[in-house]
Amino acid sequence: MSAQTATTPRGGRVAPTAGLGNPRNAQRKRAGRILLYAALVVGAIPTVVPFVWLIRSALMTDNQIFIAPPEWIPSPFAWTNFPEALTAQPFLAYFINTMVIEVVVVLGTVLTCSIAAFSFARLRWRGRNLVFGILLTSVMLPYAVTLIPTFVMWRELGALNTIAPLTVPAWFAGAGGGVFNVFLLRQFFLTIPFELDEAAYIDGASPWKVFWTIVLPLSRPALIVVTIFTFIGVWNDFLGPLLYLNDESKYTLALGLASFQSVYTAQWGYLMAASAAVIAPIIALFFFLQRYFIEGVTLTGIKN
Repeated sequence: MSAQTATTPRGGRVAPTAGLGNPRNAQRKRAGRILLYAALVVGAIPTVVPFVWLIRSALMTDNQIFIAPPEWIPSPFAWTNFPEALTAQPFLAYFINTMVIEVVVVLGTVLTCSIAAFSFARLRWRGRNLVFGILLTSVMLPYAVTLIPTFVMWRELGALNTIAPLTVPAWFAGAGGGVFNVFLLRQFFLTIPFELDEAAYIDGASPWKVFWTIVLPLSRPALIVVTIFTFIGVWNDFLGPLLYLNDESKYTLALGLASFQSVYTAQWGYLMAASAAVIAPIIALFFFLQRYFIEGVTLTGIKN
């Protein structure tokens, strides 16, 4: 029999422990775990190979990159590709421009989207669900539909060739793709027990104080997720700077890398080195914050 009955020190019996200590069950679990890891490795190969190809090409000369059959380990390592590529164009200025936009957009997005989400999740006011539903419908509106009217608006305001079109929308929750952030934060705020708000209101706290002292400190994983999404979106944004920035001294990294590609098309080693340097901060950001990222996405939508 596979079921075993455990006994107490006084000779009594407790519920049978089916399958505990069975070598067959342990082997099945081990085999299932091995198959799961193997499937994950196979599924990760298509995403890892392009990145590995980028790194090895960044450390090779042009003659080594396209040799047949391909070599995966550079011999010798062309370390000079990185300093020569990053000094061929003013990538430091591009980096500073990008970080200025990043700071303004991340602060505006996190602040305004969290305030809007708090209103939709924790406050009661007439028409709240209707307004939230209308807000969500804007997600289905393609970006290309509003592209020309938005460009004309900024042109009439005289804001072309400035960072205003790239930063100001972030300070209005729901603008510039912030609807998803409002939805994500709202779902997370709903998981926080409402008893905390009620206790604070009894003590005389205002909604603004509840927001700053209770809801935000408990929502750190969700806020980090929004920060990561916003940071990556701004870092990889190419169309926005292409439309609104004309002066090369104001280029972002994405736009500067595109111009670098048009100038150094034949020098693939330099191009790969510059591309690897541009994506390195994104990888480092996710590596250090992946625990909060996974926690925030997992907890979103779980009630109490």
